[in-house]
Amino acid sequence: MADISAEYKKRKQQIKKRLAEFRKLQKAGAKRLFEELAFCMLTPQSNALLCDEAVKELKNKGLLFEGSEEQVAAILRGKARFHNKKARYLVEARKHIRKLKKMTFQQDSKKARQALVNTIKGIGLKEASHYLRNVGRGEKIAIIDRHILHKLSEYQVISMPRSLTKRKYEEIEQRMLDFCRRKKIPMEEMDLLLWSMQTGRVFK
Repeated sequence: MADISAEYKKRKQQIKKRLAEFRKLQKAGAKRLFEELAFCMLTPQSNALLCDEAVKELKNKGLLFEGSEEQVAAILRGKARFHNKKARYLVEARKHIRKLKKMTFQQDSKKARQALVNTIKGIGLKEASHYLRNVGRGEKIAIIDRHILHKLSEYQVISMPRSLTKRKYEEIEQRMLDFCRRKKIPMEEMDLLLWSMQTGRVFK
């Protein structure tokens, strides 16, 4: 098992640079925020790089904001699992673009996360946390997916849960925050660190 402090030292500057790029999105317009939201809606059980490609293709072809459900699904096919369902969610999410900036930035991160979950169909705690981290609001929230669960279990921070209810998600999030404090690694940096240890690159 890799020494996490040593791994952090190797990747620290790259991680901080990436997070600085995320924070720049706090000044972005609602459509740019929606691009990031769309990416996070597509990633569950899918390859993040392919999902990023899908969002870029949708944008370049003028379909991200205007395409029909069928047109969006055609782009997602082969890039994101459950492409029909995700296309439907993405198209439905457009009606919230105007209030996205307010939801994202005008309340603390946990309230923002719950607002996103309550408002946008297809967004759960993980996807909302991912989106908020990617727009510079990940200081106190965790992106709990299967990769992070395996890493936290490997470092004996948690036992692998059988299911991930809201209560269990928040419990694991708190344990991860405690682990971050012990290791002196900020929460938003820990997620990128664990992911880069798994995949070999700092992405998003």
